[in-house]
Amino acid sequence: MSWIEALILGIIQGLTEYLPVSSSGHLAIGQYLFGVDAEKALDFTIIVHIATVLSTCLILWKEIVWLFKDLFKFKWNDGTRYVVNILISMIPVMIVGFFFKDKVEEVFGSGLLVVGICLLVTASLLAFSYFAKPRQKENISPLHAFVIGIAQAVAVLPGLSRSGSTIATGLLLGNKKEKLAQFSFLMVIPPILGEALLDAKDLFSPAADAVATVSTPTWVLLIGFIAAFVTGCFACKWMISIVKKGKLIWFAVYCAIVGVLAIVLPYLF
Repeated sequence: MSWIEALILGIIQGLTEYLPVSSSGHLAIGQYLFGVDAEKALDFTIIVHIATVLSTCLILWKEIVWLFKDLFKFKWNDGTRYVVNILISMIPVMIVGFFFKDKVEEVFGSGLLVVGICLLVTASLLAFSYFAKPRQKENISPLHAFVIGIAQAVAVLPGLSRSGSTIATGLLLGNKKEKLAQFSFLMVIPPILGEALLDAKDLFSPAADAVATVSTPTWVLLIGFIAAFVTGCFACKWMISIVKKGKLIWFAVYCAIVGVLAIVLPYLF
């Protein structure tokens, strides 16, 4: 992987991790266009995912500090309730990660057809959430946190946007859009870190083919990390503003266009 490819793919990862357009889908399309073997660039994938987690922590640092302060008061309060909801939302994705990780990885290697179909599903979900007008609820309940967590677990499929699925599901359930983006971004931090740790374990396991998995020069990884971090900060802040304004329909149109392109792309080249 060259430095310019790392820069572009890092920008793609940073932007699309938060915008409801699927980072995994766009990364797969980018790797396909550049001829990058995803298995041989596993170290790069881990680095850019960690970069986007750190960008979330930077943008939402006040909320994270508030959660830890309330949590370590060791009593039931708003922060503790919020943390419990995040833990509940993690249950579905943990089940998928522990029991179906190999199956999911097989799907990732199945080409752009799955990416295109999932992008069309993302477009449909965003459109439904835009036109639906459920009665809004004041706070996210544990049940809603679990359902949103199911949406996050399903969104491990390439092309199905994690932020788009969780935010759209929350809107369809009637949760206030002002709180959904923040909850959506905070709830993905533990799963993304967990996924990175599992990939790192595979990367450095004795059975791993070091040539096939650790093939990216350090300075190229650094370029990808910085690109993903900087654009991730921008996209995280921008997405929170977009959700508050309720302008998700344009992302539905975009996902539909890119989904169709992903399906036909292999037949054009």
